[in-house]
Amino acid sequence: MVLQRDRPIHLWGWADPGEQVTAALNGTKQTTRADDLGKWSVWLAPEQAGGPYQVTVAGTNTITLDDVMIGDVWFASGQSNMELPLIGFPGSAELQNSAEEIAHANQPQLRLLHIHEKASEYRVDDIDTTWTDCTPQTAATFSAAAYFFGRDIAEKEHVTVGLIDSTWGGTPAEAWISLEGLSADASLMPVFATWATMTDQQPDMPRIVAKEKREEAQAKATGTSAPWHPWHPNPASWAPAALYNGMVAPVVNFPIRGVIWYQGETNSALDRAAMYERVFPALIRDWREQWRQGDFPFLYVQISSFRSTPHEDWAVVREAQRRTLGVANTAMAVTIDIGNPDNVHPADKQDVGARLALAARALSYGEKVEYSGPAFRKATVDGTAMRVWFDHAVSGLTAKGGEPTGFEVAGADHKFVTATAHIDGDSIVASNAAVPEPEYVRYGWQNAPVVNLFNGAGLPASPFTSEKRIPQP
Repeated sequence: MVLQRDRPIHLWGWADPGEQVTAALNGTKQTTRADDLGKWSVWLAPEQAGGPYQVTVAGTNTITLDDVMIGDVWFASGQSNMELPLIGFPGSAELQNSAEEIAHANQPQLRLLHIHEKASEYRVDDIDTTWTDCTPQTAATFSAAAYFFGRDIAEKEHVTVGLIDSTWGGTPAEAWISLEGLSADASLMPVFATWATMTDQQPDMPRIVAKEKREEAQAKATGTSAPWHPWHPNPASWAPAALYNGMVAPVVNFPIRGVIWYQGETNSALDRAAMYERVFPALIRDWREQWRQGDFPFLYVQISSFRSTPHEDWAVVREAQRRTLGVANTAMAVTIDIGNPDNVHPADKQDVGARLALAARALSYGEKVEYSGPAFRKATVDGTAMRVWFDHAVSGLTAKGGEPTGFEVAGADHKFVTATAHIDGDSIVASNAAVPEPEYVRYGWQNAPVVNLFNGAGLPASPFTSEKRIPQP
């Protein structure tokens, strides 16, 4: 186990109603009595990084926890790209250098807690798993992105890092927000309308699946292209608040250093994408309120590059993620350069973890380190061109492989055309003779764009649009 350093330490549990309970750690202890429901809770004084220690909880019986470290705890959550373990998803997705990474996963400075998938209609108050050491056996099935993040932080900060993996592939963000968080914002009510549409389909789902299988079999028999059919997820994992209840609520009383998050692909569906600019900030706000630790660092990964289908709009979700940087104490790891257009699960999770760690080192640990690629600041009309200015560009701008690609310009009609672009100092100038009076510029606005803009630190620029409102998918 790892307990968060430099914060009051919270211990809680259950006993017989009225039972006296004493909790002790490193020479300090607190005594309380269980309430009439048998619940008890104590707070111990903050501790500096160190250990191993022993925690004892004594009542009519005694529980002893050994090998307890004081360090930094990070909560890792999201869908399958955060879930993807070091062993990969056999048969569908591989991790880059998987065998080598697993072989070197004896990391005594890391501790792992893997929360099992659980959807619930109400808040769950406990989990059925325990902390483990980080070994090739335990790391193999643990979040690769979280593992690489934690390994970097432990190495740079010389502190034990506790990683909590709470992930479920193919799930929407609204499933990870509490009912309180959803109901606090009337603009989030379309989430429930989308859920109602999904539940209305469930009685017919066995017949829908059977029909799809017949169509696929007929296409195979006639040598024609198989029709497109949507993936049918476990509906329980898509219910608003269901994953918050089952996989987040049990640990919100456990102090943490911050959160790392990788999700958004599921919300790229055309009936969900437009809501992400409201849903995602609501999730951050909700978790901060539930943990009651103020604006702890919330570091997230912008979804990568994937061709997907016409039924999804990844550009809209990426833009919603970019604009969420307006929320205090957040940072975004851009991964547009390391995606796989043909696989929703890119193999390179090493760079994902490293970029999240750069953000943590800057925001949470106060290091003077560049942690972001060029970030859109503003666009101005420059004659018949658009000039784009960036933050995080003091180290210079560079286009790998030639001139900048992926830029488009549009006039007042918002009809974008491919632009010719070049670097001019710390800005980009983009134009197309077909748009003599440009007003808007965008970059990387496709599901799988071809882009190549970086800063001097080697970090990629985020896709963006200069339009005031995110376009509807």
